[in-house]
Amino acid sequence: MAVSYAESAYEGHRAGGTDEAGVLGSVLVVDDDPTVSEVVAGYLERAGFTVRLAADGPAALRAAEELPPDLMVLDLMLPGMDGLEVCRRVRERESGTRPVPVIMLTARGDEDDRILGLEVGADDYVTKPFSPRELVLRVRSVLRRATAAAPAGGQRLAAAGLSLDPAARRASKNGRELALTLREFDLLAYFLRHPGQVCDRERLMREVWGWDFGDLSTVTVHVRRLRSKVEDDPASPRLVRTVWGAGYRFEAGPATAAPPAAGTAAGRA
Repeated sequence: MAVSYAESAYEGHRAGGTDEAGVLGSVLVVDDDPTVSEVVAGYLERAGFTVRLAADGPAALRAAEELPPDLMVLDLMLPGMDGLEVCRRVRERESGTRPVPVIMLTARGDEDDRILGLEVGADDYVTKPFSPRELVLRVRSVLRRATAAAPAGGQRLAAAGLSLDPAARRASKNGRELALTLREFDLLAYFLRHPGQVCDRERLMREVWGWDFGDLSTVTVHVRRLRSKVEDDPASPRLVRTVWGAGYRFEAGPATAAPPAAGTAAGRA
């Protein structure tokens, strides 16, 4: 069993039921271990989520296509098609549509597993064995960011050919829409709002992820993925620059409010 609470404790927790099932959104849990799936489903249902289960990659892809979930909890080590391939295919299908946040479950604490998951588009990860309560908190945190309304003064931003609409959660470069994950979008928004400032990884983790601590390689991987989508030459970035020993700086001049008309890019570098 890959959760850190005794199964008897889970059964007592689940027995209480809930009158709020589905209120907070739908979650697709993908794990080939039925015990893990049932425990996770019980805690999520108790917290107010609607939960569907899939035991392998093909079943997960079918379920996500038939009825896209608000979030996917995806085990890395699945039989046949692993979680990395499932996540990759989910992201490939999302061109022009709102991305589904993905939290990856990894059976090992190996850093390579975590980085690979983030590289293919996972938004967060939890390492087994884990506390179901911690997972519920992560699910709430990720969904809160995914569904948050634009902040006060959250008008469209534009700089160096990039245009970002916080309310619609859409971004484009030179009029071409960008397929960004939840975290990539939030990271780009943060850079656009803080042009010219050096942001270290701790600050980005705190402000973009909402974490006071965590694996800083998460930030590194997301910066690399963001560059692959916004830079003309990701190997020689001109927008998101590395400041060695300090962090990253967005080099596009002050971010400006974009004009209402779609397709217009302002604030050219």
